[in-house]
Amino acid sequence: MLKLLRKLSKKELIFTLISIFFVVIQVWLELKLPDYMSQITVLVNTEGSKMSEILEQGSYMLLCAFGSLVSSIIVGYFATRVAATFGKVMRKSVFNSVQEFGMEEIKLFSTSSLITRTTNDVMQVQMLIAMGLQVLIKAPIMAVWAIMKISGKGTEWTTATIIAVIFLMSVVFVIMRLVLPKFKIVQKLTDNLNRITRENLTGIRVIRAFNAEKYQQERFEKANDDLKRIQLFNHRTMAVMSPSMSLVMSGLPLSIYLIGAFLINKAGMMDKITIFSNMVVFSSYAIQVVMSFMMLVMIFIIYPRASVSASRILEVLNCKSKIVDGNVCHDVNEERGTVEFKNVSFRYPDAEEYMLENISFKANKGEVVAFIGSTGSGKSTLINLIPRFYDVTKGEILVDGVNIKEYRQQFLHNKIGYIPQKAVMFRGTIRDNICYGDNGKPELTDEQIARAIKIAQGEEFVSKMEKGYDSHIAQGGTNISGGQKQRLAIARAIAREPEIYIFDDSFSALDYKTDFNLRKELKEYTKEATTLIVAQRIGTIKDADKIIVLDDGKVVGMGTHKELLKTCDVYKEIALSQLSKEELENA
Repeated sequence: MLKLLRKLSKKELIFTLISIFFVVIQVWLELKLPDYMSQITVLVNTEGSKMSEILEQGSYMLLCAFGSLVSSIIVGYFATRVAATFGKVMRKSVFNSVQEFGMEEIKLFSTSSLITRTTNDVMQVQMLIAMGLQVLIKAPIMAVWAIMKISGKGTEWTTATIIAVIFLMSVVFVIMRLVLPKFKIVQKLTDNLNRITRENLTGIRVIRAFNAEKYQQERFEKANDDLKRIQLFNHRTMAVMSPSMSLVMSGLPLSIYLIGAFLINKAGMMDKITIFSNMVVFSSYAIQVVMSFMMLVMIFIIYPRASVSASRILEVLNCKSKIVDGNVCHDVNEERGTVEFKNVSFRYPDAEEYMLENISFKANKGEVVAFIGSTGSGKSTLINLIPRFYDVTKGEILVDGVNIKEYRQQFLHNKIGYIPQKAVMFRGTIRDNICYGDNGKPELTDEQIARAIKIAQGEEFVSKMEKGYDSHIAQGGTNISGGQKQRLAIARAIAREPEIYIFDDSFSALDYKTDFNLRKELKEYTKEATTLIVAQRIGTIKDADKIIVLDDGKVVGMGTHKELLKTCDVYKEIALSQLSKEELENA
């Protein structure tokens, strides 16, 4: 928790100090009230006292109460401001940390867990800060000050107050021991509930197609019941706190008055008024002491869950990406658009076997290099090493003659137009999705957008949409087809005008005619750029300048379509599974 609090800015620390200052004033004013009450008690019981004197003391009480109210409002304002700012900073910090993660770190946390940590967990800590600045600071100051005020005013009353405080703190201690471990479970169960809800929403079509609504309901009910049972245990346990506090709040004044009655009864006539006055003052201060510990109890109620939440936030903030940025942020030589693998081997974290072994090839500017192989042969893994989604285990990858580890990631990514295997659309408009990202170039014009969409064979369906480039795209592109998403994703890459295009099986949702026309347009438009294509269709890659055949993570063939038909059995087998011998001979 303290590690998170260190992230408060100087401005927030100043606001915190202002809050502490007004808390002290508030406590001082509240503890002055019993003194004036004592004066009024003495005046009322003293013959010859004037009403003006009583009213004067009453006016002081009113001024103290009003001053305490104003101080409380000021403290509340600054405490809320500090807490809200802290929440904003934490959400930003968690989001930025996740943005910097490599794929290895991303897989350490589930999506649902990261969402919970960014929202619910931050809110728990934010609530603790808001309450803490108002209560956690006030309670010990008031308790110590009140104890100093009542010290020496009666051993019997002091003993009763100590017993009440010990009882209250014992109840709090036992409850915290029971509840704290459960709060850790609550956050994990919340993650699980979010995960199931998210799966249900994203997979709604499959769920309905397979009539799996009942199965999903049962999964949700189980997760919901698990969370409910833990929450019920926590709330039932914490519910013991309320009657315990009520017992102390009612029992302590009663015991003080009973002790006072016994002392007054034994005292002489001259001492009765003094004892009675001390009893009234002590009762007020004792209640202040108990109230202080009750305020601490409120913090104890919030703290366990906030503490767990703070630990979960720190897990994200302390997780550093293994992808370390380089220093090169400009072109260091005249070489452009080249991609070279030198004896590259790669295995996933914690994996025993290599996914790729001893891969070497070079793609020159203007070349089209294709990768083909059976499922799981390592095609997508290979090209995902170029943008540094993972770092190579052995060997090196050069882009424009420079090891990619030496580049700043932003500069490296600006050289690349990446189209993933699964096209990703963001909520907004077609224009927003085409112009997505920052490649250091001016904002795209309508002509540039139109050209990118035309090359990507999206002109026909975009023109039919009501608002054209400003037509709405739902989150994930759920209001357009898979083929349309792929074409818009390709248009987005084209609009960047990069040195290197990476197509990770990006034509799979296109029909053969659209695929043919798109590749024809691309070949003309990208002739000055390097194109790397992962594909399953022979028809998509047969015209490539170089085809690399992968099998079980190794290069088993490299050459043109015709060369590989003669020299590579794996390629020939893949080709024959898609085309007849006659079609291959005429290709």
